[in-house]
Amino acid sequence: MRKSLFAGLTMALTSCGWAQVEQLADTLTFTSATEELPYQQDTLDFVAPFDLEYIPADETPELIADRLSCLQQTIPLEYNDKVHGFINYFTIKDREYTRMVLRRKDLYFPLFEKYLAKYNLPDELKYLSIIESGLNPRATSRARAVGLWQFMSGTGRYFNLHSDWYMDDRMDPEKSTEAACRYLIQLHTIFKNWELALAAYNSGPGTVRKAIRRSGYKKTFWEIYNYLPRETRAYLPQYVAMIYAVNHAEEHNIFEDAREEVLPHDTLLVNQFLHFETFAKLTGTCVEDLQKLNPSVQRNAIPEGKVFVLRVPLIAKKTLDQNRASILDSASKVGRKDLEMLATTTTGSTYGRELLIYKVRSGDALGVIAQRHRVRIEDLKKWNNLQKNLIHPGQRLNIWILPSTKITATNSSLKQLLPSPDSKTYIVQPGDTLWDISNKFQGLTVEKIRNLNKLKTNKLQPGQKLIVG
Repeated sequence: MRKSLFAGLTMALTSCGWAQVEQLADTLTFTSATEELPYQQDTLDFVAPFDLEYIPADETPELIADRLSCLQQTIPLEYNDKVHGFINYFTIKDREYTRMVLRRKDLYFPLFEKYLAKYNLPDELKYLSIIESGLNPRATSRARAVGLWQFMSGTGRYFNLHSDWYMDDRMDPEKSTEAACRYLIQLHTIFKNWELALAAYNSGPGTVRKAIRRSGYKKTFWEIYNYLPRETRAYLPQYVAMIYAVNHAEEHNIFEDAREEVLPHDTLLVNQFLHFETFAKLTGTCVEDLQKLNPSVQRNAIPEGKVFVLRVPLIAKKTLDQNRASILDSASKVGRKDLEMLATTTTGSTYGRELLIYKVRSGDALGVIAQRHRVRIEDLKKWNNLQKNLIHPGQRLNIWILPSTKITATNSSLKQLLPSPDSKTYIVQPGDTLWDISNKFQGLTVEKIRNLNKLKTNKLQPGQKLIVG
């Protein structure tokens, strides 16, 4: 996924940097576990150091290559010095990260396996979420990619992952996993190569196409390696190394007996405001359990007017069945006004607003755009992950406007018109992309639009008429 989180790796790597990690195989040295062991001189009884952990010596390259070949299924698991460096990282430098993965994998691997089988995708793609998010459904990167599969907001919308102030489907394990499967199918269809598809998942298909052109149209990941962004160069080696580390943890003396498991639960269809804390108190459960079962709920409340399938701990179901009407009525009243007030005042809140995509024109300034659309500059910056007020022509900005805001037809920020269901042609609106248009018509892909209209590039002009059916 573009600008992905790399989850726990990001935190772990802050102290040593990418370059150092890639050289770990050459730079790490270890003292034998049998050297200079402390003992009590009068009894010669051995006293084990409190923090001593036995780390086996490096496995030979031949052995690691053989183990990877045995693990390989559909996706190539090539062994080289880059992969070896990350294997050392996961099995030597940051063993706790690998233990964390072992604790969490039973939470989500069965779910991943279900959807991968449904879409006839390689089972080993389940390890990709480890690199993306560390198996954390609420993981958020600095680039604001979110969830187990690290979807950016635009890509998430394309795959029908809704997000607003209250809810974010990118954090829903079921919905995001299915979306990731659909996205991976698209990428593999484009590149016909799983290694390149994974690189594109990280940095976007455009970046991989550019690297292919710069390399002289080479056809494999390792042939275009030097032309990829630094993060993407590390992405595939990490993926291969993590498959090795998870499957051969014991050989490296990495054990984790504890396993996180899905809390036994049932479902409840909710179509009104529901306050988690009140609901938890009245049903004898806790807010933390509701949060774990429903990670896409961001404010510990279900908003009014949204039909939502709430996962409820089984221990709460009996109490709920006995007094459902009274419990739901109470949970629908407490905390609503406070949350609505917070929603309307919090910087960057999208509560009650509609999304507008604005294409920056020459001479535009962030303050002028904010004033024109009756939003705050601080909100614009947060919605678009801007650190400064600097913008450039051609840049697309997410602007969440109030429904009451009137935009004139002569303004270039006119909201994109939605096509009628039986439309066979579409008039390009300012800011439109082929990706946006394909999302407006069921079953329409970018490639199909290009073929139908004999387009040689992805460039569009406002007012251009496209065949879409």
